[in-house]
Amino acid sequence: MSAHTPVQDDPRATLRGGLPDRYLTPDDIAEMFEVPLETVYQWRKKRTGPPGFRIGKHLRYDPADVHAYVTQRKDTDRNAA
Repeated sequence: MSAHTPVQDDPRATLRGGLPDRYLTPDDIAEMFEVPLETVYQWRKKRTGPPGFRIGKHLRYDPADVHAYVTQRKDTDRNAA
């Protein structure tokens, strides 16, 4: 049996060191990208940020989707240069 790894304090570590075993909250996304929480909600409204989904009234983000979003953004920026 593998030992459970503790939740990391820095949400940005999600993108550097592997995927956590939980879905991310809008607060996690805001902290990870160092943007205001309102920006995260605007990204969702405009469909420009990482894809999120609702569990009841709660907005959540799959870490794999966030990682794919960052990879896609990096590739887009490289191709634009």
